[in-house]
Amino acid sequence: KAAHGNPSGAVSIEESSSAMKAAHGASAFGSDQTLKLDAAIAREVRSQLISEVKHLQDNINNGGKIWPPVANLPESQRKRILITGGAGFVGSNLCDRLMMEGHEVIVLDNMFTGRKKNVQHWIGHPHFQMIIGDVVNPLYMEVDQIYHLACPASPPHYQYNPIKTIKTSTEGTLNMLGLAKRVKARMLLTSTSEIYGDPEVHPQPETYWGHVNAIGPRACYDEGKRVAETMMYAYKKQEGVDVRVARIFNTFGPRMHPNDGRVVSNFIIQALQGKPMTIYGEGAQTRSFQYVDDLVNGLMKLMNGDYDMPVNLGNPDEYTIKDFATVIHKFTDTNSTIIHMPATEDDPRQRKPDITIAKSKIGWQPQVAVDEGIRKTIDYFRKELMDTGEIIPTGPDASRPKPDMAN
Repeated sequence: KAAHGNPSGAVSIEESSSAMKAAHGASAFGSDQTLKLDAAIAREVRSQLISEVKHLQDNINNGGKIWPPVANLPESQRKRILITGGAGFVGSNLCDRLMMEGHEVIVLDNMFTGRKKNVQHWIGHPHFQMIIGDVVNPLYMEVDQIYHLACPASPPHYQYNPIKTIKTSTEGTLNMLGLAKRVKARMLLTSTSEIYGDPEVHPQPETYWGHVNAIGPRACYDEGKRVAETMMYAYKKQEGVDVRVARIFNTFGPRMHPNDGRVVSNFIIQALQGKPMTIYGEGAQTRSFQYVDDLVNGLMKLMNGDYDMPVNLGNPDEYTIKDFATVIHKFTDTNSTIIHMPATEDDPRQRKPDITIAKSKIGWQPQVAVDEGIRKTIDYFRKELMDTGEIIPTGPDASRPKPDMAN
C-alpha cells in the first residue's frame, strides 16, 4: 500500500495470499492447506487475466476502440435514462441503442436472468453506469426517463419464485413510480401479451380485457403485470406522472438467455445440437414472433411520443408451434427429430397482436422479417455453443437460470 512504497494502493498477489493466511491464523495452515489456498488464488488470478486478455483482444479486433462508437449529443439533448432489467435480453439491446444515440444510461439489474456479458462492452464508458440491485428496494437518483423492464419473462423463470415475481411487478413498479414522481421523469412499463391470458378474441386489441386464470401457474406473471398497469394509470391520474405502457408479444433475437425455456431458444439450441426438438402438446397453438430490433424501435417510439395509453408491440405474422419448429429445422439444416410431450397447464391456444394503435399513434410496425431474424438468432446461438459447450434446454417446469449461463 502507499505507506509501504506502493503509491497506487494496489494489493499484489503475494500480499493477498499472505493476508488470507494471516486471517485464518498461521497455525491453521499446514503445508497441504497452504498449497490448496495458493492453488485457489492462482486459479482465480488466471481466470481474471484470461478474461482481461480476451477483452483487450476484442478491443484490438474492434480497431483498437475500447467501446462501440456513440453519437456526440449536446448537453441540452442528452438524457439520463434508467433501464431496470438492463442486463437482460431486451434491456441490453435497448441499452445499446440509447448509448449509441449519445444518452447517459444507468442499468439496474439483480442478475437473476441478466448477464454481465450483455453489457460488458460498455463498462467503463463515461456515459454508462451498472448497478447490481433490485427494484423491490427504493432507488434514489436523478433521471429523465425510466424504462421499467425488470421481471423474469419466461414461464420456467417467473414460476421458479412466484412470490418474488409478484413483488417485482408490484413493489418494484411502485418504487419506480415513486422515483418518477419525485424527479418528474417519464416512465415506460414493459407489460405483456400475457395480460390477455388465453384470449377469446383474436387478434387481441388493447381494448380486450383478457381471459386470465387468477390462480393458475402463470398468474404470478399475468396478474402481476395487470396490477402494474393499474398502478401506472393510478399514478398518472392521481399524481400526474407521465406514463407509457407497452404490451409486448413474443420476442426473439441475440442475447436471449440460453436456458430461458422459450420456444425459439429451445428449438434452435436443440436443433444445433442434433437433439430432439420438443413440442408441448399437439403444436396447434399459435404465436406471433417479433425480432428484438423491432421491439427496441417500438419502445423508443412509445417513450418519446405523445400517446400514453397501452400499446401492443408485436409482429402479426402468426405461426403454429408445429410450423415454427419446421422453419427452425430447415434453417439449421439439422438431423433432429420433432417430438411431442404433454401440454403445459394454461398454455394459451392462440396469440396475435392487433397493432392498429401502434401504427396510427406512434408510427410503428415490424420491419424485420421473421425468417431474417431467425437466421441472425441461429448465428448467435451457434456462437454461444462454441463458447460454452453443450447447452441443455430448460423444460416447462419452474427452473432457476443456470449459474454457468449467468455471466
